[in-house]
Amino acid sequence: MKKMLAALLATTVVAAPLHAQEITGFNIGILGGENAQDRLANQECYRSAIEASLGVPVKIFTPADYDGVIQGLLGGTLDMAWLGASGYAKIYLTDPDAVTPVLVKQNQDGTIGYYSIGVARKDSGITSIEDMKGKVMGFGDPNSTSGYLIPNVELTQAGIDMEAGKYFSDVRFTGGHEQTIVAVNNGDIDGGVTYADGQGAWEDGYNTGALRKAADAGLVDMNDLVQIWKSKEIPEGPMVVRNALPEDVRTRVTDLTANLWETDADCAYGVAGGEAKDFIPVTHEQYESIVEARRMTGS
Repeated sequence: MKKMLAALLATTVVAAPLHAQEITGFNIGILGGENAQDRLANQECYRSAIEASLGVPVKIFTPADYDGVIQGLLGGTLDMAWLGASGYAKIYLTDPDAVTPVLVKQNQDGTIGYYSIGVARKDSGITSIEDMKGKVMGFGDPNSTSGYLIPNVELTQAGIDMEAGKYFSDVRFTGGHEQTIVAVNNGDIDGGVTYADGQGAWEDGYNTGALRKAADAGLVDMNDLVQIWKSKEIPEGPMVVRNALPEDVRTRVTDLTANLWETDADCAYGVAGGEAKDFIPVTHEQYESIVEARRMTGS
């Protein structure tokens, strides 16, 4: 498959850029979870590469929350995005013909999973989810897979009542993964959930994910935090493209991204949020369990 994508890329490189009458622009949606300036900076090389391939202006949009990206894809104002699995599930349940998942981040060991990770400050004395009873728990966004859906499902299954004031003294949505990490680090909440691939060293924030981004940005010293909970493995969220786009547009963007680690590893690092192995093909079938989880929770 990789050789086929590489061959397709080689074809698109020598081909002339798309003409304006096919598309007049291309819009990329970036999920929340870090501040807009960092999101734009990390994706600029990617935006520029896509613009050079398509031959039309390419813009990046950084809505304040996950639903802004979801609604942009459903409404046609956004053309592609890297989504969490839960965000993709919401789009599929709303309109199964709106987008297609085409690629997924592959971890260093070849897997395509990641984890919801519970964190607290080391000096808080909290070392487990049991220690969080009667304390303030933070979640990122209602449409986040690791930041809400999976913790909600798994903690409920473990017998924890997720209503504020029941098990946790309060339950707060911070607005995104970066906000959760910073809130825990600053002591604004006692614990919170974010995500990581679970590989590599804790002090680095693992290899990829929100903890790695926060550590790389100097927002936290991982030695000040401890892991207090870890979910079951979650399927990594997909890169999706809007089905209404011309086939050639979807192919060019997919091929460029599939080969990004080979053509520009520094750029790929920013897109992946850390050290990954590759971006590889993915299909809807790999997200059916997440779709069913959202269907069952009615969200």
